[in-house]
Amino acid sequence: MKPKLLIMELWGLGDLVIATPFLRAAAERFDVTLVAKPYALDLQQRLWPGVRVRPFVAPWTAFKGKYRLWRWPWLDAFRLLRELSRAKFDVALSARWDPRDHILLALSGAATRLGFSRLRSEIFLTRNLRRPDLRGHRYEYWRALGRELGLSVPEREAIPVTPNGSHHAILVHTGAGQPIRVWPLERYRLLVQQLRADGFTVLLACDPDQRDWWRQAGEPEVQTPETVAQLLALVDRAGVFVGNDSGPGHLAAACGLPTFTVFGPQLPEWFAPLHPRAEWVEGEACPYKPCSDYCRFDRPRCMTELGAELVIGRLRYFLRNLSPPAPEKNPAGAVI
Repeated sequence: MKPKLLIMELWGLGDLVIATPFLRAAAERFDVTLVAKPYALDLQQRLWPGVRVRPFVAPWTAFKGKYRLWRWPWLDAFRLLRELSRAKFDVALSARWDPRDHILLALSGAATRLGFSRLRSEIFLTRNLRRPDLRGHRYEYWRALGRELGLSVPEREAIPVTPNGSHHAILVHTGAGQPIRVWPLERYRLLVQQLRADGFTVLLACDPDQRDWWRQAGEPEVQTPETVAQLLALVDRAGVFVGNDSGPGHLAAACGLPTFTVFGPQLPEWFAPLHPRAEWVEGEACPYKPCSDYCRFDRPRCMTELGAELVIGRLRYFLRNLSPPAPEKNPAGAVI
């Protein structure tokens, strides 16, 4: 019988997708239970079928009003803790340096609890791990946990990917988790027009609050996926992803699509999608980067001052390098 492993990843879609190589490796050695937001159920079917998902929306992961305690889902939280306690996990862990995660790990009653302490939260852990290089990718925290458990979690550059369709179809998604991560829609419109002029098929998607803008801009076929399952259906029709620093880009990379990301307030070295052909363009410099989605200015200048000509030029170069050159032919027409 496999030992029982509890994993906490309570935050966004991108954070959860970054954990994919670790989850796959862990499922080979452990009976894994993952506590995550409900959309993890859709991801589980596609990315880690050997993992059991317990849905939970942690109230402190909300962007606003996270500590309005009278609105917290206390009943569901108590049910969760009762379930975890009864499961008698051998090991529990979190890849975030978050004391709230560590309290949940302790309340689960797991015999061994792994994590990266902050604000003296090591009192809730049995093994306080040293944080990876602060300049490293978010994925390195999962690799550190994998080493501690003796799992084979590949280096970022060695994560296996399966190509997903032709590079001719490009999924352009203009949404993001927070407004300051969104490159201006008018510039995305210019980008889409250029892609079509270059002969590419564009699948255009956006967040629900952007839909009217796109329709008024002459894009009646714009898609607004509101679930991970709907987003996966779009990803499966494309061979390349273009978009902001957001969950859809990470999901596309995990499904095998090369990605081109427009980064603004966050750093690519921390959050670039996990794909060997991932590329990006960085927004304008700002003394406060990374600013964790709380901009100090009246507008996110890192995005609003990033011109369309620069982004389109970088994207066209990226797309040219994705496709191998056509084989040469000799005068008789045979391939050399």
